[in-house]
Amino acid sequence: MKLLRFGSKGTERPGLLDADGRIRDLSGHAPDFAGENVSLAALDLLREIDTDALPIVENPGRIGCCLATVPNFYCIGLNYTLHAQESGMPPPSEPILFSKATSCLSGPFDPVVLPRGSEKSDWEVELGVVIGATAYEVSEDDALDYVAGYCTVNDVSERSFQLDRQGQWIKGKSAPGFGPVGPYLVTADEVPDPQNLRVSLDLNGVTVQNSNTSDMIFGVRQIISYLSRFMELRPGDIIATGTPSGVGMGMKPQRFLKPGDVMEVEVEGLGRQLLETVAAR
Repeated sequence: MKLLRFGSKGTERPGLLDADGRIRDLSGHAPDFAGENVSLAALDLLREIDTDALPIVENPGRIGCCLATVPNFYCIGLNYTLHAQESGMPPPSEPILFSKATSCLSGPFDPVVLPRGSEKSDWEVELGVVIGATAYEVSEDDALDYVAGYCTVNDVSERSFQLDRQGQWIKGKSAPGFGPVGPYLVTADEVPDPQNLRVSLDLNGVTVQNSNTSDMIFGVRQIISYLSRFMELRPGDIIATGTPSGVGMGMKPQRFLKPGDVMEVEVEGLGRQLLETVAAR
């Protein structure tokens, strides 16, 4: 299933994309997509619905973030070999974990607002993993059994806030709109191998990131198992699994986002984002 949310911000309704590419209204069967409503059990119930009987949404308007809220927004840093090289850092010996504030969630076509004082806002296409069942101390062999689905994520990052200021990376990762997710939550059964997906980002029509999840240092199985050693993962948690090479910070000279820049962000099979950068008002 390809699940999505449509409507103006704050009044989105749940829907799904049918086999003909039409949006069907799921609001009679699901209150929204968040937490237990994207658990494996909840998704199994949605699979039993006769899709053809659902109302067609003729004019969906805005497509919102595919998740209404998330309990936690986890991220993995320096998780692609070439990205670690362009950052001038050795490949990590274990996953580098940080978080984004959940208030940064935004839709796949919403404007990305540069925060006041931003000097080095950057782009990062990533494969997002949505947890579908409580996971604690799970093995790598069993890890994918806890996945509800996958989505396209842009881990927008203000590098000056992230690296030049004291404290944790979360400061540079969490401005409102710095977490575009979607357009779809694609259920795990439609992604047979999360380690063989093209990930790409075009900036103003020029491809700057073009890689494959096979370049990950730590795969999805390893990441889930690793995180579950230290914390209980819960349904609706999202994990951004790292970005490939081609970020602005790694360019020579460095190139950062400015108002009017347009990002096209895609993970193979999970949908494409179109994001314009705007200045804070």
